[in-house]
Amino acid sequence: SPESKPPRAPVINKYADAQLHNLVKRMRQRTVVYKRKLGEGDLSSPEASPQAAKPTAVSSAQESDTKLPKEHYHSLLCCRFQEVPLTEYLKRIRLPESIDSYSDRFYLLWLLLVTIAYNWNCWLIPLRCFFPYQTPGNTCYWLITDVTCDLIYLCDMLFIQPRLQFIKGGDTIVDSNELKRHYRSSTKFHLDVASIIPFDVFCLFFGFNPIFRTNRILKYTSFFEFNHHLEAVMDRAYIYRVFRTTGYLLFTLHINACIYYWASNYEGIGTTRWVYNGEGNKYLRCYYWAVRSLITIGGLPEPQTLFEIVFQLINFFSGVFVFSSLIGQMRDIIGAATANQSNFRVYMDHTTAYMNKYSIPRSVQKRVRTWYEYTWASQRMLDESDLLKNLPTTVQLALAIDMNFSIISKVDLFKGCDTQMIYDMLLRLKSTLYLPGDFVCKKGEIGKEMYIIKQGQVQVLGGPDGAQVLVTLKAGAVFGEISLLAAGGGNRRTADVVAHGFANLLTLEKKTLQDILRHYPDSGKLLMKKARVLLTQKDKGATATPPKKELAFLFPPKEETPKLFKILLGGAGKASLAKLLDLKTEQTAQKKRERNGEREGGREEERRRKERKERDKRENTEEGKGKGREPAEEPADSSKLTSSSIPTQEQPLSMRRSVLPRGTTRQSLIISMAPSAEAGEEILTIEVKEKAKQ
Repeated sequence: SPESKPPRAPVINKYADAQLHNLVKRMRQRTVVYKRKLGEGDLSSPEASPQAAKPTAVSSAQESDTKLPKEHYHSLLCCRFQEVPLTEYLKRIRLPESIDSYSDRFYLLWLLLVTIAYNWNCWLIPLRCFFPYQTPGNTCYWLITDVTCDLIYLCDMLFIQPRLQFIKGGDTIVDSNELKRHYRSSTKFHLDVASIIPFDVFCLFFGFNPIFRTNRILKYTSFFEFNHHLEAVMDRAYIYRVFRTTGYLLFTLHINACIYYWASNYEGIGTTRWVYNGEGNKYLRCYYWAVRSLITIGGLPEPQTLFEIVFQLINFFSGVFVFSSLIGQMRDIIGAATANQSNFRVYMDHTTAYMNKYSIPRSVQKRVRTWYEYTWASQRMLDESDLLKNLPTTVQLALAIDMNFSIISKVDLFKGCDTQMIYDMLLRLKSTLYLPGDFVCKKGEIGKEMYIIKQGQVQVLGGPDGAQVLVTLKAGAVFGEISLLAAGGGNRRTADVVAHGFANLLTLEKKTLQDILRHYPDSGKLLMKKARVLLTQKDKGATATPPKKELAFLFPPKEETPKLFKILLGGAGKASLAKLLDLKTEQTAQKKRERNGEREGGREEERRRKERKERDKRENTEEGKGKGREPAEEPADSSKLTSSSIPTQEQPLSMRRSVLPRGTTRQSLIISMAPSAEAGEEILTIEVKEKAKQ
């Protein structure tokens, strides 16, 4: 029934559904091929053969072609290329809704194209107006170039400028309607419209004359905007400023040459000595005259007519004004380019005069000059903090993260800490430059800062004479971090650290870190915990046995005396120790005889015991005579020690001595060792028995 049938999945997209069915069908065919390969036992290549896979691939491709939307294909030789319609290309090259003029490099390239068109009009319109270089034979080429420049102007006004973002009330405006409205209300739009007005239509009535294209020079706003953006992205912008100022000078001479040729043509070429005589290249001869006249070099023919005199006076006044402005601008450019170097030289001269005044040794003066010279050669400034302190805090943080965050994040001490705390710490790092051979820190001094190697290498020295290189640390390494959180502030350096070559280190002081941790108590607790672990590991390494030198490596160290022998040596002299050893030997022999059932050995042992007892009596008698017959000490409560089992480590000294009395000879001592339940320990059992009198 229809109710029992499972509901079909809804078809959302027919094209996607067809592609999924095609994919399932191809996977089933692949499974069939795998099963056939496994059945035949051919496992060398689980993939289907090209002959078997080719029909499937072709059929699937044909099916997919029927499912795909209408597309265009083109056959070339044996290959098939998909032709994308024109609308697809237009979508791909579609301009964005808004353009950021400060960061978009495409806009900078577009401004370069507009600047080229602008310079073409600025340089060649005067040339075509005054010099007879535009003829009826080459008019078509000039016309094509002019139309191309006009199209660039028009595209810039219609498609690019209305999309530029602007700032209004602190917000960046990206709405297209607002952008168009802002551009249309600006002075730039009015100048762009004036520069694109087609006055060329007057050529239909007055002939093709370049004078009708003079309004194209009003596009100067794009030229200056390109200069501004290019200087912002260049590393050494003063070089471009020098070339630009030189271009201004050449353009001024170019205009002067064009006006001189017009004046010569007005007076009549070759009529007087002052005008152009018509020989050689027209433009080069007039440009040469403009250079000598505008720069007031002299040596030119004297003007004869009133027109020539007035023209020459105006030319001299213009030359003085133009060249004084250009020379002043060039001086400012060169002065700004060398301002840092001049400041550096002033500091170096003052330092040298100070050292000479107080008779500083030559070696110290040489190191000071070396520091100045290397600092200038490496970073072109004496202190980087002077450059960054004028920037906002957010910009400083962005620069610090890009330069040093990857290094700080690798320090074990700061792993797991608050990210904002690390950011605050990055802003407090100080850069310090060390010369070759300078001690970064010395052994035994109090550690107050942590060091991060930004550039260069340092060597850790040690050994008996303190001159052996233990390890060499390179850029990115960190040392001295334990000193930041040492308890009580008394952590001392354990080795000398010397700069190997020029080394630029970042320093974080202990006081600075404590000020930061006031605002991050959780990170402070974590750092203290890690510091205790690091200090414990450091103390263990310090208490380890130092390595032996020279021939000491050939002889192993003396083994420690066993604990049992230490207990025995703590008894009453060598005689007691000899008695214990004899009793132990006797006990071992007795157990052996009991196992074998030898009664005769027991009798012999009893006889030996009697002899030993008589020998002990004689020794005690001799000792009593020598000591004034001191009364022998009776062991206290020997019955309590009859069967005692006490671990060696817990047995008190008084009990060890009570087990071994000096004056008695009617007691037997039995010593035995047994393994303990705790690993690495044994139980010492001592039994004292009274001997029966015979």
